[in-house]
Amino acid sequence: AVAAVQADEAKALEMFNKGEGGFKEKDLYVFCGGPDGNFTAHPKLVGKSLKDLKDKTDKPLGEEIYKGAKEGEIVEVAYMWPRPGEEKPSEKVAYVAKIGDQICAVGYYKP
Repeated sequence: AVAAVQADEAKALEMFNKGEGGFKEKDLYVFCGGPDGNFTAHPKLVGKSLKDLKDKTDKPLGEEIYKGAKEGEIVEVAYMWPRPGEEKPSEKVAYVAKIGDQICAVGYYKP
């Protein structure tokens, strides 16, 4: 995902949103936020605020993602989110990177 954004940001965001190019696998997908704090890539939330997003325990998830993101480095952000089709929150971890003006991440559920 990092290489795709570095090569062509607009094309990469389009692929992330369409789930093309191997960027969607089961419940794994790339999501990104722009400098305005809004989602630029997400299966359902493009245009909505990533920066104001809270997890299911009211943790300021979006703020933590934006504060932790660093250029050339991948950081982990842990949070609670329901698995698809469930209501009970499960532990999830996002790998977050800053690429130019985009903050991009992929989250996975812990077993």
